[in-house]
Amino acid sequence: MNRIEKIIKFLLNLIMIILVLLVIILGYNFVQVNFLEKSYANFFGYAFFQVTSGSMKDAINIDSIIAVKIDDEINEGDIITFKQKNDIITHRIIKINGDSITTKGDANNTEDKPITKEDVIGKVIHIFPNAGIWIKVFSDFKVIISIIITLLFLGLAVSNKKQEESKRKRHSFAKFIKNAKGMIKNEQKKEKKET
Repeated sequence: MNRIEKIIKFLLNLIMIILVLLVIILGYNFVQVNFLEKSYANFFGYAFFQVTSGSMKDAINIDSIIAVKIDDEINEGDIITFKQKNDIITHRIIKINGDSITTKGDANNTEDKPITKEDVIGKVIHIFPNAGIWIKVFSDFKVIISIIITLLFLGLAVSNKKQEESKRKRHSFAKFIKNAKGMIKNEQKKEKKET
């Protein structure tokens, strides 16, 4: 197997692993939100959300994905995700007064209505800029089908090339044997003529 075939095989395997993981994550998320009727999916103490507004612009931009550690440990200055009525909001804590927490979006001019610790989902621990765009792309059924078909055709092309090479090797070996037999017969004929 030459270097290009190894690279193609590696890339095909990598893409398939990513697709399988994405399908598992999306399926897990779908079950938790739709069947278990949770407002967000809990992945072993972490939740992931896509930012859809510019209230935290510059710190967190639209279409970023945020990783939130579901935790009670929060401090002033932390960016947290919390529930307010039916909305899930991500803003910075500007004041903690006992059980009352005041937040504000970095790009907003006014403070939010105070919330309590029970409203807090957790603290933002990582931001994946523009990752939401890729999730939208790879969540589209048409894109997934296109990728699978492309991978199948690439796999077929690589396997056909391997079959052709093995046929060539077999044919060249058969020709070698035939030529060797012919040479042996010619040598035997020469020896008979000489004697």
